[in-house]
Amino acid sequence: MEKTPLAFRTHVTIFGNTNAGKSALFNKIIGQDFMIVSDVSGTTTDPVTKAFELLPFGPVALTDTAGLGDVSEIGAQRMEKTKKILNRTDFALYAADSTQFDPAAYREAVQAFERLHIPHLLVFTKADASEADYREQYPGSLSVSVYDDASIAALKQALLEQLSRLKPEEETMVGGLLPAGSTVVMVIPIDSEAPKGRIILPQVQFLRDCLDHGIRCIVCRDTELEQTLADYSAPDLVVTDSQAFAFVDKLVPQAVPLTSFSMMMARMKGDLKQLIRGADAIEGLSDGSRILMAEACTHNTSHEDIGRVKIPNLLKKVTGKQLHFDFYAYHDFPADLSSYDLVIHCGGCMINSKSMENRIAFCNDAGVPITNYGVVLAYGAGILDRAKKIFEQ
Repeated sequence: MEKTPLAFRTHVTIFGNTNAGKSALFNKIIGQDFMIVSDVSGTTTDPVTKAFELLPFGPVALTDTAGLGDVSEIGAQRMEKTKKILNRTDFALYAADSTQFDPAAYREAVQAFERLHIPHLLVFTKADASEADYREQYPGSLSVSVYDDASIAALKQALLEQLSRLKPEEETMVGGLLPAGSTVVMVIPIDSEAPKGRIILPQVQFLRDCLDHGIRCIVCRDTELEQTLADYSAPDLVVTDSQAFAFVDKLVPQAVPLTSFSMMMARMKGDLKQLIRGADAIEGLSDGSRILMAEACTHNTSHEDIGRVKIPNLLKKVTGKQLHFDFYAYHDFPADLSSYDLVIHCGGCMINSKSMENRIAFCNDAGVPITNYGVVLAYGAGILDRAKKIFEQ
């Protein structure tokens, strides 16, 4: 669990006003003096995330944020960063200073949580310095002191119980699509974009997901696919890097289902059906149409970059139009989508499901269609109907 990527951890964020004891609480929860703790308001300037294991629940990503209500010179910028964290928060802890509790600030935070369907726990801090007890007024809340290990233990137990209710259903790429004992061929091209000495996260995750569900995997490069198919009886599914869709489609018999790692990842992390519908907007693009390319990671780009080079070139070729592309990476995502005709998102392997779900919802609210890399590449290769068929069973 220690090596579980942040994208596959449950994200818990501590919110609250400045100097409410958020950083001290953060340190106590993870059991390390990780954050600087000070009586000076605004000590925490940027959100900081630390991975830890909340046993027996599992891997968690805990984030400490700059305080709300910051009236310092750069307070507005700090609070803007804090608010952006909401989009990837699965569960919120609201730290309220029991020596100077601000009910209005708490109500405002609750409204923000409710807008994004984020469950939360109200935690009154600095119980050692206050005689006030708000727990009767706010049922379900906790009162803690960083100097009282028993109160911190009670907080961890409450957090454990709350998180255990979050995701009753398993997040899976392949579970429910194929029965145990099935055989899958994974096609992984090795080109200049492939990381040296390893394979990329969606491929690793898919392989592990198959093993978890008792599904046999045969892994090959696109250059060995023809021989692989000859050596083994017809597999139950072929999954390829979406950039090789057109080539792989020609080799795999039509009776064998074919899809991509990107579409598998989208099935697990977002609304794949909506992403597939979003591809319909490609036909309506015209000269000057603006397209937002959203990639959830940061990496050096090259002449073979899928998001910045290959897909823009493909769409210009398929539509015959002069299109305008804007590029956003990692957690950057524009607050105003009104000028865009289409959003094309990567598979989302480097962000958590909550982030992906919120981005899709944000596009819905703005009336802007959204699709993803794998869907667009299948569309461009003329095989989207085939690539989506495995998900319609």
